[in-house]
Amino acid sequence: GSLALIGTPFFSGFYSKDSIIEAVQASSIPGAGYAFFCVLAGVFVTAFYSFRMVFLVFHGEERFGKAHGEHGKHDDDHDEDHHGLAPGEKPHESPLVVTLPLILLAIPSLAIGFYTIEPLLAGNWFGEAISVGANHTAGVHEIAESFHGAAGMALHGLLSAPFWLALAGVVAAWVFYMYRPALAAAFRSRFEAIYTVLDNKYYFDRFNEIVFAGGARLLGKGLWQAGDQGLIDGIGVAGSSWLVRLVSRILSLFQTGHLYQYAFTVIVGVCILLTFWVSLS
Repeated sequence: GSLALIGTPFFSGFYSKDSIIEAVQASSIPGAGYAFFCVLAGVFVTAFYSFRMVFLVFHGEERFGKAHGEHGKHDDDHDEDHHGLAPGEKPHESPLVVTLPLILLAIPSLAIGFYTIEPLLAGNWFGEAISVGANHTAGVHEIAESFHGAAGMALHGLLSAPFWLALAGVVAAWVFYMYRPALAAAFRSRFEAIYTVLDNKYYFDRFNEIVFAGGARLLGKGLWQAGDQGLIDGIGVAGSSWLVRLVSRILSLFQTGHLYQYAFTVIVGVCILLTFWVSLS
């Protein structure tokens, strides 16, 4: 899987990765040169972190049951609880329901690219479902015309810059995490600021949490307090019920059941109407 991920010739990842890199290299649109530099740098970085994982997980000193690697903030008991294992229990192979899908995925990572690259790159695999923009036609057609079979493409890849950059990434990972593990710690201490920024993923997660998630929570709280509690419950529901109670109390003052009060109310009403009529005339 790691060999396919870093684009090793003849593995599936090689055919997709190199096709993209060669298309970028053949492109003449503005910014293609910078894009080509970026994808080449990505080859080295991908190989480095992929085999860093391989070396840390499958080689060297066993790390299970110890503090969490570089961070070292957890004790043994918490580490075992974190992995969902009982105290004293060791890691073991997953059941077949897990390993079988992994095996079935690993087999295509070895060979599927070899058998599908020709119809994908030089054929018409997707028909009209995928089209190439007019500004990208030159680069895509150029690599399609220079395609001479999956084997020839892989053999050519052994002499290309991406292969040597991937190999350099693997060697660098071996030096830093197998041959001289102290180098990684030394680089981390020397470039602490850069390490912190990268370890926090450029603080994008923090930004999203504060701005977008925090803003959404603040907006929701405002709508809840002002809209739901204040407007709907306060003015709508509670306000209408309060108004009904107020009107009922006022009307109840005139509905006593005593005939003399009703007669007095009629006399007062007539006096008000006469006064109003006289003032108008």
